[in-house]
Amino acid sequence: MLSLLLAVASLAPADSLRFVVSGRDSAVPARTEGQSSFVVAQAVAGALGGQVQRLPNHRYLVTLAGVAFELADRTPYAVSDGRLYSLVAAARERDGALELPVQFFTDVAPRAGARLRWDAARRRLIPSAAAVARGTRARTAPPVETPPAANPAAPAAAPPAAPSRPARRRVIVVDAGHGGRDPGMRGWRADQTPVREKDITLGVALQLEQELERRGYAVIMTRRTDTLIALTDRGRIANRSKGDLFISVHVNAANPNWKNPRAARGFETYFLAEAKTEDERRVAQMENEVVRFETEADAPKDDPLGFIINDMAQNEHLRESNDLAESVQHALRRVHPGPSRGVKQAGFLVLVKAYMPAVLVEVGFGTNSSDAAFMSSRAGQQTLAGAIADAASEYLARYEQRVGIGGSR
Repeated sequence: MLSLLLAVASLAPADSLRFVVSGRDSAVPARTEGQSSFVVAQAVAGALGGQVQRLPNHRYLVTLAGVAFELADRTPYAVSDGRLYSLVAAARERDGALELPVQFFTDVAPRAGARLRWDAARRRLIPSAAAVARGTRARTAPPVETPPAANPAAPAAAPPAAPSRPARRRVIVVDAGHGGRDPGMRGWRADQTPVREKDITLGVALQLEQELERRGYAVIMTRRTDTLIALTDRGRIANRSKGDLFISVHVNAANPNWKNPRAARGFETYFLAEAKTEDERRVAQMENEVVRFETEADAPKDDPLGFIINDMAQNEHLRESNDLAESVQHALRRVHPGPSRGVKQAGFLVLVKAYMPAVLVEVGFGTNSSDAAFMSSRAGQQTLAGAIADAASEYLARYEQRVGIGGSR
């Protein structure tokens, strides 16, 4: 945070971003908005031998001196090699181009390893000659012709494969809601057998662990037994484990004020954002009530700075969490006997501390006897787990294709 404040202080709004290429002092016009100056990323990257690639969902891949950054429209972050870098102002699309704050080039890129240096005294960005040459060669070098084979009838030998860094095994964090002295919601099957949310969520989570491991993923469980884990600790477990996805399993309950509450059934998936409807707020309040079972030491404290930092970090993953939630809904729709209630958003405490794409899945209504019977049966839990595992696999495949990286299961 201190380095960010110092960067802001040294970068008063300017009318251009100046830099030196091949001994010549060049400039790209800057646009001032508020306290920040913005430049067109394509113009700067091109002049420095880099490039800007547009990805789906308003995301971009910016490459400078061999260092790649992923950015998104209206997001105040850049991601490079798994690290998150704060921007003084959000990246934005404008007239078909990506605009970035000047601070991205003068502060963020050098810290991430790009061979650039900001000369604050002369207010110039100075790239190393090697960095510019490397980027230019990568963009303009003509294709190398393959020499003819000694035997004209024989096919030309394939060029040796370029060495690649081994891909990291994907880590998925599975969270069984509630537990211990917090039973969660209570419901009944048609034969009046009682069901408890904490038992259903653990059963589905354990089956989900097996399904994901069968697909080759590394799985971290926030709980494997009937124990209470603080809401904020669940996200911390995910962060310490360097999780790629966070999936929290829960069971819904009907609003007793509804016209026919016992008839309500189906599944819905949430991501972290401000609730739009009264029912979304109700579900979040219901799931957040677990804090009353936590000790005072475990309960979240009012921390304005912490809230701002959490909010900024979560904004980075908002679109991805929405995409993951859509995948879960689509997969459950294929197997669940109840109706799809759609993708929704609300302020779930369990998602606040998980700095990765994160969703909360309400796998059915415990207050509906049919849903309760399905969710509490072993066959039903296996079916739910298989669908959620399919959704995670489908989402990760799309994500890796979007950003052009090789993931490993």
